[in-house]
Amino acid sequence: MATRTQARESVVGLLYAYDLGNEAIAKHADIILEDKKIRNKQREFALGLFQGTMENLEKIDEELSSHLKQRDITEVGSVEKAILRLSIYETLFTSLDKPIIINEAIELCKRLASDNAPKFINGLLDKVNK
Repeated sequence: MATRTQARESVVGLLYAYDLGNEAIAKHADIILEDKKIRNKQREFALGLFQGTMENLEKIDEELSSHLKQRDITEVGSVEKAILRLSIYETLFTSLDKPIIINEAIELCKRLASDNAPKFINGLLDKVNK
């Protein structure tokens, strides 16, 4: 059985694909989650996160952009952006504990993103939470 961390990692992959121009990814999200063995409650969780993030992408990107000091959102790496978008969605639109959201984002960064990403993500999400 997949964990919530694995579900989030799959959502990051979907958001990453979308950011790279695969706008039809939403139509295939269910199949992709099945291929990654994300099933039952975890699939519902992952689909909820993905759909919620996509539905609120404009607000999420506004929030993200407002906390980028010397960068434009287009300068943030695609993996980092996917992690941030998911985490900001969870922060703004779900009742999950904020420290859990930040910790999950940092762990995803350690596995998927560049070496400097965890520090960057942690700082930015801390600002979003305040």
